[in-house]
Amino acid sequence: MKNILNTQWIKNRYSGFCGGTVYKKDFVCDKNIKSAVLEVTALGVYEAHINGERVGDFVLAPGWTAYEHRLQVQSYDVTEYIKENNSIEITVGQGWRFRSTKGESNEYLGHRDMALLACIHIEYEDGSEQDVITDSSWLVRESKLRYSNIYNGDIYDATFSASEALPAIEVPMSKDFLIPQEGEKVVENERITAKEIITTPSGETVIDFGQNLTGYVEFAIQGKAGDEAVIYHAEVLDRDGNFYTDNYRGAKAEIRFICDGERHVYKPALSFFGFRYIKLENWPDEVKKENFTAIVVHSEMRRTGQFKCSDDMLNKLYENIIWGQKGNFLDIPTDCPQRDERLGWTGDAQVFVRTASYNFDVERFFKKWLHDLAADQFDDGRVPHIIPNSFSYFDDGASAAWADAAVICPWQMYLTYGSRDIISDQYESMKQWIDWMHEHSKDGLRDRDGHFGDWLGLDAHEGSYKGSTDENLIATAYFSYSSALFLKMAEILGKDTREYSYLPELAASAFRREYMEDGRLKVPTQTACALALYFNLTDNPQETAKQLNELVKESGHLMTGFVGTPYILHALSESGYVETAYDLMLRREYPSWLYPITKGATTMWEHWDGIKPDGSMWSEDMNSFNHYAYGAVADWMFGAMAGINVDAENPAFRHIIFRPLTDSRITWVDASIDSRFGEVRSKWVTENGETTYEFTVPDGCTATVILGEKSVEIGSGTSTFRQ
Repeated sequence: MKNILNTQWIKNRYSGFCGGTVYKKDFVCDKNIKSAVLEVTALGVYEAHINGERVGDFVLAPGWTAYEHRLQVQSYDVTEYIKENNSIEITVGQGWRFRSTKGESNEYLGHRDMALLACIHIEYEDGSEQDVITDSSWLVRESKLRYSNIYNGDIYDATFSASEALPAIEVPMSKDFLIPQEGEKVVENERITAKEIITTPSGETVIDFGQNLTGYVEFAIQGKAGDEAVIYHAEVLDRDGNFYTDNYRGAKAEIRFICDGERHVYKPALSFFGFRYIKLENWPDEVKKENFTAIVVHSEMRRTGQFKCSDDMLNKLYENIIWGQKGNFLDIPTDCPQRDERLGWTGDAQVFVRTASYNFDVERFFKKWLHDLAADQFDDGRVPHIIPNSFSYFDDGASAAWADAAVICPWQMYLTYGSRDIISDQYESMKQWIDWMHEHSKDGLRDRDGHFGDWLGLDAHEGSYKGSTDENLIATAYFSYSSALFLKMAEILGKDTREYSYLPELAASAFRREYMEDGRLKVPTQTACALALYFNLTDNPQETAKQLNELVKESGHLMTGFVGTPYILHALSESGYVETAYDLMLRREYPSWLYPITKGATTMWEHWDGIKPDGSMWSEDMNSFNHYAYGAVADWMFGAMAGINVDAENPAFRHIIFRPLTDSRITWVDASIDSRFGEVRSKWVTENGETTYEFTVPDGCTATVILGEKSVEIGSGTSTFRQ
């Protein structure tokens, strides 16, 4: 990255232009080239071309970071692109920069202005060097992409002809916040052909791709000069079968294409959408399926987890969880990819992190995001609700379960990957958050406003999004849990933890004193019981588990929201109520994990009843159909159904704990995780009242197999057991 530090920031001269600005530089290379490397970044997003060839495959580069602290620089080997006479063009658009509400504003550059920084470093075979750097010698022009916005989409005018290019303006801005590429790049991963052309009851022309996804549509279009065609995006159709976009709220999510009479194949370069359906308006050509392809875009992550079982609905659920992760792991872990939000909510990431790390290799992905968390953390230790923190004008941080991502996510990276680097990098951030909780508690009890509570819990009071579990009960529980995890990580790093050693029990004692009596929760909610059990807060786990089981049996279904849902099945099954856990897992009626599938879901929903049994919508205000948080249940599918569990004393599956919990309604399970040491696999089949288990342990690793009261140690290879 050393060469880009010797160049200049440049910006355009087109005040208020929100389309794609093209920065261009012609240069000559009149000697034999040994190598050429392009280093480039932007405040905004960019796409680079040299001599008409697209450089790299990074979509929406340089990604989204806490701009005022960190901005990634990408390096590309461009040796093969360079000729004697050359032209580099870099198109820059708003991207996530539009979300910035704070930052490096000064007299030269506002916090939402876009800027470019680039250098081509050329080495010749004779030993000489040449740098092509951004400065006022670069020319700037507007492009045919007249408007581009992450939320509203594109306006592309094929008839537009730019006026004379003008020199770029140099911006004397610091480069101290530049960092090398740290996260996984965002790329085009899959292409999905159009499945069906629909004429809706209201006469709309709609194309169904059969899968809710994140990305954009590539389409062929011709028309006559001046024709303006529009593509709208949607996740679902309404109960009458018409195109439905009310849940996108303020996001227009459209592409407007103005034809020039020539045939074009177009796809967005600086924006993205969440959708399954598109609606065509004023389409000038015959509508053919082969002219429309959905391109799936997400961070480049290696698939590591696989899960299948005898129940097709559960298999579909797991597939939906995978699609939910792909759709929301686009450089940061977003809450949703479609409406006017698409933000890195910490609570969503925290509850899903274990499942995420089993499904895909996300170590590098989370390392980058957690560095942004530390960068955006408030000086007093509070953690913003979203990372990068573009809501600074209202976000005071410190919401229980959301801010605790600062501790829980690094811990999971350590468990899944053995990643000491991440817990070392995040140590001070974790410590500051623990300190803040301690300072703002009274004898271990947290007592303040500003929590999200058990968000979207079904036991919410009328008119509230928050479940009825006391917010400070949740906060006190997380104080104990996060403190305990912090101590474990501090010990791993060899830190002196004496001043923190009493905190987990301090908070646990406060929890019992304030919220429990004789092992039962005074606040009788499923979430309260689940937290007490999973976080080891109760001094009478048998009675607490009994209460949880009673609450589930009484309601007949789960009542939990974002906080309780990830833990309720674990709390039940680990307490001996395996059948009750399976009852919840296998339930098909609303509310349940499987209910959305009966309504055609291909991803996870934000609400258990995003589409109600009568076909109406839960609401227009907050109703995403691609919201991965409830997909956290997959870690129970791996950990309980398949029985694949990490050993905190020997992380990264160096030692595995196999403990499958079977149920007569499931006749077989086959799951695997590609760990740092190789494939970990658990497979069991029940026939004629006998269950056969096969466990695969990677070379150099060991495992403990627990089947009922029986415990056996095994080594690498595949071992078979019958019971």
